[in-house]
Amino acid sequence: MLYAGLDMGNLTTKAVILKDEQILSQAMVNSVEDGESRARTALDMALEGTGFGTGDIACIVATGAGRKAISLAQKQRAPSSCLARGISRLLPSVRTLIDVGAETCTVVRVNDRGVADDSIGNERCASGTGVFLETMAKLMQMPLEEMARASMLAEDKAEITNMCAVFAEQEVISHVHRDPPTPKNDIIAGIHASMATQVGGLAKRMGIKTDVALTGGVARNAGFVSALQENLGVVLMVPDRPEFVAALGAACAARDEACRSA
Repeated sequence: MLYAGLDMGNLTTKAVILKDEQILSQAMVNSVEDGESRARTALDMALEGTGFGTGDIACIVATGAGRKAISLAQKQRAPSSCLARGISRLLPSVRTLIDVGAETCTVVRVNDRGVADDSIGNERCASGTGVFLETMAKLMQMPLEEMARASMLAEDKAEITNMCAVFAEQEVISHVHRDPPTPKNDIIAGIHASMATQVGGLAKRMGIKTDVALTGGVARNAGFVSALQENLGVVLMVPDRPEFVAALGAACAARDEACRSA
């Protein structure tokens, strides 16, 4: 039996397919298509080469910002619920989950049953999200991957104190144009430290309980991971494919839903 989870962002959709208890496949779609079209494309991509079709899926659960607009999903679940469920499947010891995506940052307290006991989110300020790093990468005129590596080579961290992305950008520009200019690697380390302060502050408001995991696409950025570990004073656990955790949780919820209906 197949079960599917869809994580619907504003521009990105992730799909995870479970075959009974096992992860069968995963797929991600980035496009400006409407949510329903992206959801169908993501499912088709995830099923490609498996020998199965959408008609073989017993239940589909959608999560994420665009979840309510997906008619092909039988159920919707809140992102915090799916994040908790997904990380519990991958890393059962995690009790605090920090998810940093392109446009949102969410901290979830997870209990030993894989359920979200509480959550707090930052959806209005770009400084704690992937958008902030993308903006800074354009400003520094280098790819995100290169920026992450440069951060790890820094000898110091430039001071970037403003939590607002717009004003932080002005601080970065002032470092670039100083005489002498602040070293580029130090500026980049300061950018990551500034973002870590924003995200770490949100996590500290929730309360840090170990083990702590970092998920979302930004978890692939080694410079940010290092900065956040320093800010929190903990070693972060990062799953192999951190951007799929919410979709995996939604797929697990779909399996539960199908079992209840059987």
